[in-house]
Amino acid sequence: MKKLTCLVLNRFCWFICLSLLNITGFSQIYNVKDYGATGNKDQNAQQAIQKTIDACASKGGGTVYLPVGDYTSGTIHLKSNIRFYIEAGATLYSIKDSNAFNKAKPALIFGEDLHDISIEGRGTVNGQAAYDWKLNYIQDDLIRANFEAETATGKPLMRSFPKNDQYGHLIMLINCENVRIEGVSLINSPSWTLRPIHCRQLVIDGINIYTSTKYAVWADGIDPDGCQHVRINNCNVETGDDALVLWSMDWFGPAQTCEDITVTNCRFTSASCGIKFCDGNIGGIKHVTISNCVIIGSNRGIGFMDYYGGEVSDVILSNLNISCIRYDWFWWGDGDPLYFDVRKRSEVSKGLDPKLDTKAGKIKRVLITNVIANGKGSSMCLGHPESWMEDITLDNFKLYISHDTASDYDKAVYALKFRYVKNLTLRNVDIYWGTPPAPKWSSALYLQDIDGLKLDGINVRQAKIGTTTPAVLFEQVQNATIKNCDAQAGTGTYLGLTGDKTKNILIYNNDFSNVKTPYTFDPPIAPAAIRSEMNVNPKP
Repeated sequence: MKKLTCLVLNRFCWFICLSLLNITGFSQIYNVKDYGATGNKDQNAQQAIQKTIDACASKGGGTVYLPVGDYTSGTIHLKSNIRFYIEAGATLYSIKDSNAFNKAKPALIFGEDLHDISIEGRGTVNGQAAYDWKLNYIQDDLIRANFEAETATGKPLMRSFPKNDQYGHLIMLINCENVRIEGVSLINSPSWTLRPIHCRQLVIDGINIYTSTKYAVWADGIDPDGCQHVRINNCNVETGDDALVLWSMDWFGPAQTCEDITVTNCRFTSASCGIKFCDGNIGGIKHVTISNCVIIGSNRGIGFMDYYGGEVSDVILSNLNISCIRYDWFWWGDGDPLYFDVRKRSEVSKGLDPKLDTKAGKIKRVLITNVIANGKGSSMCLGHPESWMEDITLDNFKLYISHDTASDYDKAVYALKFRYVKNLTLRNVDIYWGTPPAPKWSSALYLQDIDGLKLDGINVRQAKIGTTTPAVLFEQVQNATIKNCDAQAGTGTYLGLTGDKTKNILIYNNDFSNVKTPYTFDPPIAPAAIRSEMNVNPKP
């Protein structure tokens, strides 16, 4: 009697699920079990799933349904007008057989030149990634400093490498339009988990992505490349490699601009970068808004890395909570909440063929507002001597920096540094040092090669109480206004000025009552270069 009752209930639940699928607009339901899939993990379900998709497409489209069960497969080719629905309790596994994958474009779920497709449900896609922990045998120019510091300790350089039977992305879509990916869990990907390329009208909503933050090298979370009109909402991404990366590369045709991107209400964790405007940027990344997100337990919070000559512009990052820790030596990042870096390829990659070199890229019109950031490393924001960043604003930004006493490569000196910027605004920025201080810690804010600077409402002090190190250091800064600023208790010198190009500095309406010395300047700077008006100065 119990078995009969359970059978009736199961059939009733299945009927309800299919009815709901019908209501949502994909009226024809194609169950993979009707085409030979058993739901047994040990059986290769690739042929049965593909037959189901082909049958659905031949009738004009509908829903391909994976009911409760375990399905193992190689590359599945989606078709237009298909809703690929993975039921709660259903898992699609990536098979450990390279012959079952598209060699040129390896992925478990693949689509190219499609329209009106979706991958939905409450089920799981599992890449079955596995790793070996062994001595390092590769060189990575982007972690050269960590490599050298770890080598100097004399410890063996152990790190993670994927096992040889790992294949492909979990989802790869090329040149597709009107795409929705919703609800599913994508776990243990051997490579970049979700890789949309040159797609338009893309919605990614409520998905969960997981790979190991200890082992999962090269297993990014979401990597839109040259995509337009993208919405990423309500997602949880925890990955070994970068969690969210915006690209513009030419791997699958001419590079396209990655633009009109919104990201909101997401949580990101990464052993590399939580959110990255990628070093692989040829065609440009622009019109990006990221809001109401948490970046927690990441090796780097937000990175702007521009090494292929492209431009990043018109970016708003708001209402973010960033918490960084320092991971093992072979991961990108340094426990730093914020990182800007503009370089030519030859300045990153040693031995690069000169014919492959690029001009320096460009970063401009970036607003970062309403942020609380905790980090272990210096936030370094560096333009390029041949391509200065332009119109960069930090507003209502609270930065807390602490020393990682267990690390062999804690390189932090300044809490926040900017170099090579035109029109930099720092408004309502508070910087707090943790204890114990690191031996190299110095100024809270270091500004070098800046033309056009507004400091408004800055609250800082130097790292170590009792020293004369300036809380704010200017080097080669011109056309600057410092107003409405105050200093934390224990501040020795608030502002130090150096460099023969430092000039036209207005210090106006600041409270220096907690400061021993409001400002000092080196002899190359003429007193006429500095105007100080209406400040509250320390008592004599």
